[in-house]
Amino acid sequence: MADPDAAPPVGAPGAPQTPPASAAPRPNGPRAGSPQGAAPRASSAEATAHAPAAEPAADALAPASEGATQVAAPAAEPATPAGSPVGGATAAGGGAPVASGPGEGPADGSGAVARPAAPPASLSPSRAADFMQCPLLYRFRVIDRLPEKPSEAATRGTLVHAVLERLFDAPAAERTVPRAKALLPGQWDRLRQARPELVELFADDADGERLARWLAQAEQLVERWFTLEDPTRLEPAERELFVEAELDSGLRLRGIIDRVDVAPTGEVRIVDYKTGKAPRPEYAESALFQMKFYALVVWRLKGVVPRRLQLVYLGSGDVLTYDPVPADLQRVERKLLALWEAIRQATETGDWRPRPTKLCGWCDHQAHCPEFGGTPPPYPLPLVRTGP
Repeated sequence: MADPDAAPPVGAPGAPQTPPASAAPRPNGPRAGSPQGAAPRASSAEATAHAPAAEPAADALAPASEGATQVAAPAAEPATPAGSPVGGATAAGGGAPVASGPGEGPADGSGAVARPAAPPASLSPSRAADFMQCPLLYRFRVIDRLPEKPSEAATRGTLVHAVLERLFDAPAAERTVPRAKALLPGQWDRLRQARPELVELFADDADGERLARWLAQAEQLVERWFTLEDPTRLEPAERELFVEAELDSGLRLRGIIDRVDVAPTGEVRIVDYKTGKAPRPEYAESALFQMKFYALVVWRLKGVVPRRLQLVYLGSGDVLTYDPVPADLQRVERKLLALWEAIRQATETGDWRPRPTKLCGWCDHQAHCPEFGGTPPPYPLPLVRTGP
């Protein structure tokens, strides 16, 4: 558990200050360098621990994690030059969204090109959350690669991330609310060109009224960000940073970090924007799992434990922060190793069981789910025999 009194938190008066970056539609980048540190061995029993069902208002589902959290009011942050970025990881900003990497399956609504079925080869925070929420959902997304309809909420989040990333292309003094709003139409056009399937979102909106309302909601989210942070006083160290680390166990962890802040003293802060509302306190730990996952990757890559993890909820104007210590990340690593072992066993046996929750109502795959009278598609991978 992090000790908040051990050192002044990043962003507080007297603390080392670090500048933020932001995110855009998620492209791939080259693989990162080799990790540092050994991966502890985990028992398969650890994989049976599952997160409570997160609320649909949250941006993503994630398994519960250890440690304390705090909901912090946004702090004024003086301008500081960005330190050297997190080396060994790969920046991947500004490109059009593309398919996720091998073994991950298409990201939700990404329009990824279908590829032949293959055993999972890596783990990202979202896919780890899928398995913990429902193993069958993981199979549908990663093994079967079933298509999913784009949603207005997820697409709005992608658009807002793109605007916040592009805003930092401008000189500091020009990073204003009007400029950010002016970026929205162009980024929306760019997003539609990269993902033609998004046209169906507003196909029945002949008069454009629903689209105008949707864009106005995106404007409100962008504007709220300016009440939480001042981009004129900040310089991002990294925006949309692709990171990948292979643990000594062979498990490969990968993902894209929205924002990496590096202080002149070398302290690192990882920040993620969420366009939904902050979760209730009982779900706060689950929400931080993604951030601890990224912190673990950075630690294994560079031997540096990030000073602070920060979730910025634009939907409600809340900021959730957590200061990790090595013991936290070691627990996350053991959890991921156990989770990967459970995924491996399910891949070999074809035993992907549904786990009904209140979130099933938002699932695109009810027609294939036994819980709703559906039948999964034929299993596309060879099964490994067990027993005599």
